[in-house]
Amino acid sequence: MIIEAIPILNMAIAFIPVIGVVFILYRWSLEAKNAIYALVRMLVQLLLVGYVLTAIFKTQSAWIVMVVLLVMVIAASWIALGSIKVQRLMLYRHAFMGIVLGGGLTLVLVTQSVIDLSPWFNPQYMIPLAGMIFANSMNCISLATERLYAEIGRGVSYKKARAIAFQAAFIPVINSMLAVGLVSLPGMMTGQILSGVSPAVAAHYQIVVMCMLFGSAGLSTAYFLASAQATITQDEA
Repeated sequence: MIIEAIPILNMAIAFIPVIGVVFILYRWSLEAKNAIYALVRMLVQLLLVGYVLTAIFKTQSAWIVMVVLLVMVIAASWIALGSIKVQRLMLYRHAFMGIVLGGGLTLVLVTQSVIDLSPWFNPQYMIPLAGMIFANSMNCISLATERLYAEIGRGVSYKKARAIAFQAAFIPVINSMLAVGLVSLPGMMTGQILSGVSPAVAAHYQIVVMCMLFGSAGLSTAYFLASAQATITQDEA
């Protein structure tokens, strides 16, 4: 089966429910502008990244792939701390190192031992897998940070707040593992099936993906919560 490009007019139909949600946000006096900004940014970024990745895949250059991964980690670390304003710069290095260590080590393990890429930097595998890993770590750190500050604000000790934050950050990860195969077919598995890959083979890849997302998110979030204690408690004092 050959996957054909979606015509622009057909793609526009997908924005009908999006417009409905934006209207609800506006009517309920919520962050409609922020949602519109996110949608526009998503659209521009995805359109641009399509052309950029096409060029990267053709070059087959290891150093270009490494630069791309570095940019991804830098952006993910900054976005992960979007829910806080006061200590964002001070906590950035903790988020960065958390994603590098938790996500980076998991990426190396999966690409070099599980999939055994050849060449080792194969951009068609390395970049998409890194994107999934770094984005998942970013989301978990973001949820953990927001919950951590909420608990500390209520007077909870850092140790207890850290445990609550870690557990809260893992709710989406746990839910996705419970629902996979029953409620939803994840993106990678769906994409492989649509491209003609056997569902059994796609399931094997998805198992690896779910393990790498669980592991990288847990390691990244745990490192962040542990290393950021001195910075946060010092400010609170």
